[in-house]
Amino acid sequence: MNYNEVISNVQIYGFDDAVKGAKYSYAVDLNKVTNEISKSTIALATSQPGSGHDQFMTGIIVQFDLTFSNKAWVEAERYKFLDFITSQSTMHRITKFNLDDVYMPQVDKRIVEIMKEKVAAYNQLQAEIKEKQEKEQDVTALTEKLDQMYLELLYSNPAGFRLTAKMSTNYRALKTIYRQRKDHKLPEWRAFCQWVRTLPHSEFITGETAAE
Repeated sequence: MNYNEVISNVQIYGFDDAVKGAKYSYAVDLNKVTNEISKSTIALATSQPGSGHDQFMTGIIVQFDLTFSNKAWVEAERYKFLDFITSQSTMHRITKFNLDDVYMPQVDKRIVEIMKEKVAAYNQLQAEIKEKQEKEQDVTALTEKLDQMYLELLYSNPAGFRLTAKMSTNYRALKTIYRQRKDHKLPEWRAFCQWVRTLPHSEFITGETAAE
């Protein structure tokens, strides 16, 4: 899996100011502080996670669209500083997606067909209810059935279902994520870490130079 399959619309903010801010601790005249990346800057960035020396990297903000399966999203939600801006919704739109496009290729095709059948049945009943409502007929029992069918759809949906969210994080948070996920079994995480290595001065995050 290539990182383009999980990451898009990347924007990076505050890089130069954060690098400059990393030098404030020993600065006397702030007018002389520059955003030049020095050996000290790299040493701070690549210090041990949790040491506090890499704090300036919280000022390098990264926003992007992330497409993950339900399985990967559950794991991503553990990261406190990987923030959701907004996302697609299974709850609101499960019956509207093109199911041939939204599942990981590893999802059993039989399961996909079952989901298609459930969606078709739900949409058919919904249309029937609308028709009866227009004729001012009682649809209480049918509406209750429709609600149950919707729950069946939500709970039957496999872990390989993919949704896209707009995310916001920073270089320091990516440093933790990268170390924990670069060799992960899920191809989505490995693709994510592949993308991290393409970011400007990714050695801040990975600790790896271009020569390595």
